Amino acid sequence: MALREQEVNIEVIHKPLMCYRKTKYGDMLLVHYKGFLESNGTMFHSSREEGDRNPVWFTLGIREVIKGWDKGLQSMCTGERRKLTVPPSLAYGKEGKGKIPSGSTLIFDIELMEIRNGPRSHDSFREMDLDDDWKLSRKEVKEYLKKEFEKHGYSPNDTHHEVMVDDIFKNEDEDKDGFISAREFTYQHDEL
Repeated sequence: MALREQEVNIEVIHKPLMCYRKTKYGDMLLVHYKGFLESNGTMFHSSREEGDRNPVWFTLGIREVIKGWDKGLQSMCTGERRKLTVPPSLAYGKEGKGKIPSGSTLIFDIELMEIRNGPRSHDSFREMDLDDDWKLSRKEVKEYLKKEFEKHGYSPNDTHHEVMVDDIFKNEDEDKDGFISAREFTYQHDEL
């Protein structure tokens, strides 16, 4: 049984007829959801009924949400509804959280309202990675900043870029090899 432990059970409740795009890591998703305790069926949260009743934005695959969502909401279409059964190891584990007791298996009813390119999507990485070697050099980062600044009407030869590039590399180049790898990029900060 130990191996089954890590699985999220995914049940598709509704799939739209047309699907123009599927979710992938790095995308920003807008969802409405309800969360229940599997043990007794108690609802512990509903985005439609609590707080400001608005759906919730988050970025898929960067641990902004529980691991069960990161795993269970991949390749999903706008308008699709899924029921996820998430074991404690992929939810709040032994600690629990708020109304969720420790060691709880959770059930989520999740409806995907919208998908957008996240700031950290692979698409923006590919756009920056001019020579397609799956890592960003200082020159590539600088070129990208220059283009972004020009887009917003700033002067392209601003020395400020050098400072920004230094800053980005200081934060993002974890192994200090002078390049930002795809992994370092996708799981990191939000300067870019």
